Amino acid sequence: RDVEMSVASTKAFYSQVAAGCLLAVAIAGEVAGDRQTDSRRSLLEALRAMPAVLEAVLERRPAIGEAARSLALSRRHWAVVGNGPNQVAAREVRIKLSELCYMSISSDVTEDKKHIDLSAEPLVLVCAAGLSGSVADDVAKEVAIFGAHQAAPVVVADDGDARFNSASAVLGVPPVDPRLAFLPATMVGHLFGYEAALAIDAGARPLREARAAIEAAAARSDTTAEEVLSLAGPALAASAAAFSAGLRGGDYDGHLEASTAVRITTLMRYAVGSAPLDGYELELGRVGTPEAVVDDLAAALSVGIDELTRPIDAIRHQAKTVTVGISRSDQTLLEAPLIQAVLAAGAPRDCLSYSALRSLADLSPAVTEVLGHTRYRVDGLDTISVVDQGGIAAGIASRTAGSPALTGSKHRVAADRRVLAARGRHDGRTVVFVPEVAAGSTVGITLLHVRFAESLPVAAARGVLQGYRNRYSELRDAVTETEPAFDEELLAGIGVVDLLTAPVGDLADHWRSG
Repeated sequence: RDVEMSVASTKAFYSQVAAGCLLAVAIAGEVAGDRQTDSRRSLLEALRAMPAVLEAVLERRPAIGEAARSLALSRRHWAVVGNGPNQVAAREVRIKLSELCYMSISSDVTEDKKHIDLSAEPLVLVCAAGLSGSVADDVAKEVAIFGAHQAAPVVVADDGDARFNSASAVLGVPPVDPRLAFLPATMVGHLFGYEAALAIDAGARPLREARAAIEAAAARSDTTAEEVLSLAGPALAASAAAFSAGLRGGDYDGHLEASTAVRITTLMRYAVGSAPLDGYELELGRVGTPEAVVDDLAAALSVGIDELTRPIDAIRHQAKTVTVGISRSDQTLLEAPLIQAVLAAGAPRDCLSYSALRSLADLSPAVTEVLGHTRYRVDGLDTISVVDQGGIAAGIASRTAGSPALTGSKHRVAADRRVLAARGRHDGRTVVFVPEVAAGSTVGITLLHVRFAESLPVAAARGVLQGYRNRYSELRDAVTETEPAFDEELLAGIGVVDLLTAPVGDLADHWRSG
């Protein structure tokens, strides 16, 4: 994983192809002289016309999006194939699909795919633009074979090519010089991946709304678990109905683990009152109480959201992890100020998960100073005790000394094992909780007392929210529920503490018109 692999950005890919064509034409002119002048001229003319062709492909994004939404959600295994120059498109699209959709995707020569086990019933994106004659006929036969194996072939072909009617979907592109036909095919693949990632991420919306409802109800002062379920009940019922509809329609088959879906569905039944708590222990393995329902449902929703989230605006994180390697990525992460503070407080490096490191790195621009720390030892999800205190925390008496029960925000952090920024209800202190995890269980918590910046520029605020508990996507979804667009310029006018800790529904009010 330490061997770095070069992956061009999307814009660099097209630019490099154009530069390569120009260089090839120049070299060919020197070698061949006046021979093949017409061939070189036609290639240059096709290259000059390519921007208009790509713009025409961009205008077809709605049709590409419809195909992505109808086919990408239900298929767990994907592949990309192409032959001739279209192999270039297949390899490039495979990389971008993998980065955008967080999947392991193969790239093969079209005619070789039938020799590979197709029993997984994959979604197969077939790059077939610019093909003609017997070659196109052969690819059409391959597509028919894919379909016969219950795969879902999506073919990118020239407009008007009727050979691929057996495909699950045909995405047409304007005909161009066959030597450059892989370029519009590549753009279709890029758009398909982008729309597929959006569709997968949208599947998390009911879960985000349910979790936001729980968090908003729990944020009220002195609210009991039973009252949380009552206050959040209508929102939970609506979210449960939407989630169940998606399950019935197969929208979660490709990207949500079966165990996660079953757990969320089961807990939703208890949360909305459609199942009595008497059966909770039998199904979930612990005594059924309102507190258990709230904690278990919040944790299950977090797992489901993580499995479905595709933060396309922060794809650089995933791209670097995939193409550069975890070890080198970790080394860079460890330089983030908040991570340095957590390690300096004594948290073992091997107890900090990659997601925790990533969240701390993304939160770092929002923190101007670390004022102190408290480290806790956690025993199961029941008791907590202080291990060490430093900075301003050294003069603060810990509540756990007199009451070792694991409750409140610390219990939440221990249960869902995610970094949490919070503001104290009574003392107003701003802190960051960092879970320490070993063997899949929380064994400790490092609490950093921090001072957040008053506000952040738009780009910085967006980056922080994208990396912290997917707040950016949740806020955007909440705003666009009632507003025509999400104007992120307003982020700069909201205090950082509110951006990180206020209920998403309250934050969305900043965007309400009228």
